[in-house]
Amino acid sequence: MLEQKKAYKTPVEDLGEFALIEQLTKSVIATLPSTLHGIGDDAAVLKHEGELVVSTDMLIEGVHFDLGYMPLKHLGYKAVVVNLSDIYAMGAQATQVLVSIAVSNRFTLEAMEEIYAGIHLACKTYGVDLVGGDTTSSKQGIQLSVTALGIAPKSGPIMRSGAKEKDLLVVTGDLGAAYMGLQVLARENEVFKVNPNHKADLDPYTYLVERQLKPEARKDIIALFQALEVTPTSMIDISDGLSSEVLHLCKQSEVGCRLYEEKIPLDPQFIAVCEEFNVDSTTLALSGGEDYELLFTIKQADFQKIKANPNMTVIGHITDKSDSVNLITRGDELIPIKAQGWKAF
Repeated sequence: MLEQKKAYKTPVEDLGEFALIEQLTKSVIATLPSTLHGIGDDAAVLKHEGELVVSTDMLIEGVHFDLGYMPLKHLGYKAVVVNLSDIYAMGAQATQVLVSIAVSNRFTLEAMEEIYAGIHLACKTYGVDLVGGDTTSSKQGIQLSVTALGIAPKSGPIMRSGAKEKDLLVVTGDLGAAYMGLQVLARENEVFKVNPNHKADLDPYTYLVERQLKPEARKDIIALFQALEVTPTSMIDISDGLSSEVLHLCKQSEVGCRLYEEKIPLDPQFIAVCEEFNVDSTTLALSGGEDYELLFTIKQADFQKIKANPNMTVIGHITDKSDSVNLITRGDELIPIKAQGWKAF
C-alpha cells in the first residue's frame, strides 16, 4: 500500500489557481520522445507515429469512491491506472495522461499534494508523461477526470469486435477480489462510525484491500503477447464485472459464448472471505467489477503458446450467435449470463 501524509492545513484559496498548478506539477518532467512540450503552455505538444488510442474516465466522490476508506494518494494512483487499463485493453502502449480535478473548499493544499503524489507515482510506474489537465473548484466533494493516450501496435488496435466462433475465451489474473475488498472496507467503515476507537485489523484481507485501493493495469500482458507471439482476436478490460464484459465482447463480435464456472480463477483469500460474508464466490466474480484484468479471445492454434502461462486462464470458448451467452455451472447446467455488474446510471 502507499504511505500517507497526515497534515492537511493550507487552504487552496491562499495560493490561487496558477500557483496551485505550479505547486502540484513542479516535479513533472517529460521523459518520452513523443512529448515535445508538456505542462506550462496553453496545450501540450505531442508527436506520435502510428494510430493514436485515446480514452477518458471520471471518478466522482460518493459515486465511485468514499474517502472514509480511500486514502488520497491511492485515489490519485487509481484514477490514472483505471484509464491506462483501457489503453492496454486495445493492445496499445500508454504514453501520456491529462488530469483534471475539481475540489470543494474542504480540501487543502496538502490534500491536493497527496492526490498528485499518487498521480505522479502511477505515471512513473507505468512510464507515461503527465502533460496537462485542469484544476477548478467544486460545490461538493472531489471529482477527477483523466484522459489517457497511447499508440496502437503496427497490426492495429485490438477491438472488442474480432472474436470468431471456436476462439478461446481467456482472462488474466483472478477475479472478484477488488469487490470483496470494497465490502471489507465498507464494513470496517461502518464499525468505525459507531465506535471511533475501533482499530481495524485488515491483515487477513491484505490482498483484497490492495486490489480495491491500489489496482494495477496489465501493461505486462501487452509485453507478454509480443513475447509469446500471440495476437488476441478481441479484448476488453474488466472494469464493470466479468458478466458485463463478456456480454460487451459478444455483442460487438456478434457471437455467442460458453463460460465455464469451474474455470473462473479465484484467489484463495477471496474464497475464504466470501465464506465469511456468506456470499457466493461465483456471483461476485461475475458481477463484482474493478478487477482491471484483461478478457480476450485467441485462436485455438495459439492455445499451446499460453497454456502453461500462470498469468492467463482459458475460461470458455466462442460459439455461434444463435447459442447466446451462457454460463456452464459446476453441475453442468446451462444458465444465460446477464449483466449484473456496475451500472453508471
